Order: sequence, then structure tokens, then C-alpha cells
Amino acid sequence: MSLRIAQGGLDDPRVQALLAVHLRKAREATAEGFAFALDLSGLRVPEIRFFTAWLDGAPVGTGALKRLAPDHGEVKSMHTAEAARRRGVGGAMLRHILAEARATGMARVSLETGTAPYFAGAVALYLAQGFTPCGPFGDYAESAENRFLTLALD
Repeated sequence: MSLRIAQGGLDDPRVQALLAVHLRKAREATAEGFAFALDLSGLRVPEIRFFTAWLDGAPVGTGALKRLAPDHGEVKSMHTAEAARRRGVGGAMLRHILAEARATGMARVSLETGTAPYFAGAVALYLAQGFTPCGPFGDYAESAENRFLTLALD
């Protein structure tokens, strides 16, 4: 597998389609008002760096890093195309985002995800990479629909 991760891709209709699937599935698996997946306009802000994973010229994954503070970032928009799951795409994207966070001086990265069974694979990936449970951060509020994880970067 020759996977390539590059910054950008939001103008590519294929990436937009992959993000549309991400938004739809996240919203279907979460109670109304508790899905915080970003749409295209939410990803096109200066504090977010967006990345696309490419395999054989096709987008197979997305991820983003949002700067919350000079030393704190948030993982956003992690999604792997259904056909590319269980092939290391999500892990590669997460490692890429963590490397970007370290390179920009962040000491901690956090994330919010859902508690429905749909999110179990993602949670397992985050825990395997060293993330640990934490309380809400930023503008999030605790609920039965949300789970919060954080990772101190070395």
C-alpha cells in the first residue's frame, strides 16, 4: 500500500464527497445537537490544517488539526472511506496529525467523539495511540453522547 498524506484537498469534489459521508454518518449515529463534525466552511478557517490521505490517486481518508491555544490542538474530521478501513489509513492519518502538532509546538492534543457503537473503532484507535479520557475542553459540554480524550505530546 502506497499511502500519501498531504495538506489540503477541500476543493476536490472527491474529498468533498468523502467529507459528506463523514458528516452524514456522524449525524446519523449521534443525537441531534451533539454531532460536532465540521462541514466545508467549518474546515476553511485559519486555525485548521486539513489533510487528505491518498491511495492510488484516490482520497481514502481525511483528518484535521485545529489550534485551540498555542500549546493545545484538537483532532477533527478523522474519517476513512469504508473500502479502505482496517488497512492502516486511520492510524497513518492520526500519526501525521500528531507529528504536525508536535512540529507546531503543541504540547497536548485532544478530541471529542461520539459514544454510539459506530464510533467504537475510532475510539479503539485513539486509545491504542495513547489517548486517555478527559473532561470537556473548549466550548464542549459533557453529555451522554460525547466522549473526550487527550494526549500529552513528548
